[in-house]
Amino acid sequence: MRHSVRQAICGTAVIAGMTMATAFNAGAVRAREPIEPTQQALADYISADLTEAADGRQPRAIVDSGSSGWATSVASDAYGEGPEMSAYLAAFAYGLTHPDAAPPNANRWDCAPTVEHPRPVVLLHGTWLNAYDTFSYLSPRLARSGFCVFAFNFGRSGMAQGGGLGPVLPGRYGVGRMEDSARQLREFIDRVLAVTGADAVDIIAHSQGGTVADQYLKFEGGEGRVRKLITYGATHHGTSLSGIATLGRIITNFGVDILGFYEPLVGFASIQQAVGSPFYPRLNERGDTVPGVDYTAVGSRYDQVANPYDWTFLVAGPGANVDNITLQEGCEQDLSDHLTMMYSPRAVSIALRALDPTAHPVLECTFNPWLIGGNGSF
Repeated sequence: MRHSVRQAICGTAVIAGMTMATAFNAGAVRAREPIEPTQQALADYISADLTEAADGRQPRAIVDSGSSGWATSVASDAYGEGPEMSAYLAAFAYGLTHPDAAPPNANRWDCAPTVEHPRPVVLLHGTWLNAYDTFSYLSPRLARSGFCVFAFNFGRSGMAQGGGLGPVLPGRYGVGRMEDSARQLREFIDRVLAVTGADAVDIIAHSQGGTVADQYLKFEGGEGRVRKLITYGATHHGTSLSGIATLGRIITNFGVDILGFYEPLVGFASIQQAVGSPFYPRLNERGDTVPGVDYTAVGSRYDQVANPYDWTFLVAGPGANVDNITLQEGCEQDLSDHLTMMYSPRAVSIALRALDPTAHPVLECTFNPWLIGGNGSF
């Protein structure tokens, strides 16, 4: 199905986190309805109220258990630095034609850690996102503060490989099984450590990226190789079905044939992050944290995807420190949602303080509007 550029941009903005205001209003009503935490309930929820096609056909979503093990995903480097952006929507639009662009000042493989900043910083994007559109605001600010910054695209999978709805559009990564993505993270961190000569890294992760980091720390040899983990809207304990399911239905209703008429899969990463999935009991069986890591978990009251937002917070186990931060606490004018929090000056100052509290002790507080971000400008 062909679509105008305007339709594509509108629909794709929704795919990355329901950033269209009307889409949110429609989803907000449904979000209050109880949804059984099962895979089929998620598929049924997406299918409900889908717009009928002109020829009368009705799209619907189905879910596959994946028990055959056929679902696959890969990782790839982000390269060719894109421009610095101050607002998510502008970054997303650029990413449509440059889906593998590196965030500004990232992946400079000749960067040498310093005495002041001995650990490289690895950036992890979330579901249906990529390294550039998530970190085009944060990455250059980290680099200008003296950190070596690295990012890659993980969980790349097509619809035929079990990636679900998102990969119809350019740059929609983070859709494969999170176990596979954690192994891809392990390989990327091994490369970063080998090139920089560092003993460990710090990680800044958004949304699913925080959960992938958890999986790496607990099951892929990450313990001892990560000193600090800073997360934003991370699905450490899953999310309500509303945040994931509303997304799929509204995308199609906006004119982008995401669900189509071939009954594509919902996608494994989305299913795994839904509350009640079997992924989380194993992930958190021994607690939220691992020894030797300082955790900073940031949540926004206006997060419409990772919700309830306080599920992103962590409980410290033995040998770990946790700082749980509500973005609006002490700064009510920051209205950042799931995506625009990565374009919030306050969110950046939280990351800098967590990485280097001596050099960056003060948190910023500025107006950052829901949907737009960038202090209200594009």
